[in-house]
Parts: sequence; structure tokens; C-alpha cells
Amino acid sequence: MKAERVVAIVTLGTLLMAAGCKKSQAPSPGAPLHYASIDYRDGGSVEGTIHFVGKAPKPRKIDMSKYPACAGGPPSYTQGYVVSHGGLANVFVYISRGLENRVYKAPSKPVIIDERDCRFVPHVAGVMTGQPVEWVNDDAVVHDVHVAPSVAGNQPVDFSLLPGSGAMQHTFAKPELMMSMRSGDQPWMHGFINVVSNPFYAISGDSGQYIIHGLPPGAYTLVAYQEHLGMKTADITIGPDHTVTQDFTFTPGSGSAQ
Repeated sequence: MKAERVVAIVTLGTLLMAAGCKKSQAPSPGAPLHYASIDYRDGGSVEGTIHFVGKAPKPRKIDMSKYPACAGGPPSYTQGYVVSHGGLANVFVYISRGLENRVYKAPSKPVIIDERDCRFVPHVAGVMTGQPVEWVNDDAVVHDVHVAPSVAGNQPVDFSLLPGSGAMQHTFAKPELMMSMRSGDQPWMHGFINVVSNPFYAISGDSGQYIIHGLPPGAYTLVAYQEHLGMKTADITIGPDHTVTQDFTFTPGSGSAQ
């Protein structure tokens, strides 16, 4: 994955919302607080590095020779374990608990997933419930997209994109982690979509680093989820204008299943 693409991915969860926080109306006592956007004025941050300790499976070169339109691109490798100098990429990090009394409006701007060089880019994506996911075919070959959610209320995705045919959009109504995204025509094309109910998430970059900005002061549970290694959790407390460092370490076979 190119560095510039990774930077965009790492900051995806925090840049989709415009600064400034406005409640839609004065809430009644005990009612959830509704926000149009993230309030960065008193918000804190959590940042860290996802480490991998041990021997990771070596990425395998993908044989695209049976698909001439794909074989002419740059060499491609499996992305199940992307480890660089001990940092683990493509880990989805998000706030799972602590925001129950806050409701954030989903952005109207879609999360873009490119079908480029016969791969899904990014390999791991994050999106809010109700926010569009948009697939774009940048290749000179037909690609199809299949997503089979397991949570009731999330509708499956099943369509094909011709070269230059424009984009296709879909929204997911319920939170669901690591939904498998595949292509039936090019069997090596595989990625994951994570749907969450708040905008406080990130995806670790090539060096394993992530950052989430704008968290209201409070106590939270932070989750790091890797497609093969499962999830790890940590409890954190955020103060106004305060940055918490929270690293996670995965080893072969570590983490717990969802």
C-alpha cells in the first residue's frame, strides 16, 4: 500500500467530521445528546502503535497470470499480515464503550474503496452507520463486489462494475466488524469493512501507528482488531486537551475472537 494512501486511511475516522459541535436541540433529562460533528475544543486524543512480536507469516506474491488485464500491474502480495519493523498495519482501532449517551450524525461524504491494480484499496476500511460506502473501478477489467453481513439489518452487497462505469454506493445500518469483502471474478481480491456507530476510529498505517482526535473527556474502552489475530482491548481515560498513549501488542495466535 502506498504511503500516501495509508496516511489517508489512518486519519479516516477523525477527518470525516467538520470541526465544531452543535446539538440538534435541547435534550430532555436522560435523553441521548445528538451532535452534528466532533467538538475539538475540549477534546482529547488517543494515539499509539500496534506492535507485532514474533514471526509473522510471510506475504505471498499473488499470481494474476490468468488475468492479463491484472497481470500487467505492479507485483501484489497478500495483506493478511503487514509488518514493518515490528509495526502491524491494517488494524482497526475504535472506541467500543463510553459514548452510549452521545449520538453522532453520519457524514454524507462517502468512504471510497478503489478497485485498483486488481486489489481493494484500502484493504481495511472504516465507516459509520448510515454513511455511504462507494466502490470505484479504476481498472480495465470488470470487477464484482460481494459483502455478506451477519448482523440483522445490514443488507448484502452484490454487484459488478464495468471499467469506467462510475461508482456504486451502499450503506450499512448496524455496527458490524470485519465484514468480508470479496470479488468472485478475481478470487485474491479480499478486504474488510468495519461499521461503527461513532466517528472515533482509525486504521493503523505501515508503521503500526494510529491516532484518534476529538474524544470528549471521559472513560472509554478502546479496541484493536486484526483480521487474523482477533481483538485486544484497553481501558483509557481522556481529559480535556489531553493525549493518551495506548499501544497494543499482538503475537502469533494472540487476541480474542469477536
